[in-house]
Amino acid sequence: MDGGGGKGAVLSHAIRTVAETGSTNADIIALAATGLEEGVWLRAERQTSGRGRQGRAWVSDTGNLYASTLVRPRPSDPPAATLALVAAVALEEAVGAYIMGAAVLKWPNDLLIDGAKLSGILLERAGEAVVIGFGVNLAHHPTDTDRVATSLAAYDVAVDPVDFIETLADAFGRWVERWRGEGIDVVRRRWMTRAHSIGAALTARLPDGSAIDGLFDGLDSDGALILRLADGTRRVIHAGDVFLL
Repeated sequence: MDGGGGKGAVLSHAIRTVAETGSTNADIIALAATGLEEGVWLRAERQTSGRGRQGRAWVSDTGNLYASTLVRPRPSDPPAATLALVAAVALEEAVGAYIMGAAVLKWPNDLLIDGAKLSGILLERAGEAVVIGFGVNLAHHPTDTDRVATSLAAYDVAVDPVDFIETLADAFGRWVERWRGEGIDVVRRRWMTRAHSIGAALTARLPDGSAIDGLFDGLDSDGALILRLADGTRRVIHAGDVFLL
């Protein structure tokens, strides 16, 4: 794996576990205001008010991973928004420890297996901190959503959330240090090697409700999506939901 070799010490971690909470992201946001340090993770066995991007509900039964942590960006760090790519490559690396080569990244931070969604990542600002929440379908997946989902268990891979979060926290710590020490380009390159192929047909649904079809043409220097449109022009997408066609 390309996860090692970063400059400087790897970000250490401490994991707290609760049986149930509304949302691990909401809890970490509250703790961030009290000065919570980097490296602390909160895992819930069950969430009652889990949420995804754009306020979507997230099915949160026991057996899957529901966890959040935070990063406190420094003045010398790359743009905080690029932590979405850091989270994505760390999660792909963690999943790859259990089912090697099966998962594919889709912009900005979805992880797919055979085109079905395995996980969700939600970044939220909390003052000077960025809170990163991970939901990973380990034991089961929803079947009544508008997007096809899957789980590791569907591929006969049994993973205990207690073990998985250790793998994820370790990978995330390494990638945060690489992001800090080497810049966003090393993360961007890793993301590209784990993503669907250049030229893949995509639809981007933008925040204003419009949609754009195009071909995947890579990421720009800040990690934004580049679409090549039918007329040959390139469109840079900074926010939106993206679907493989």
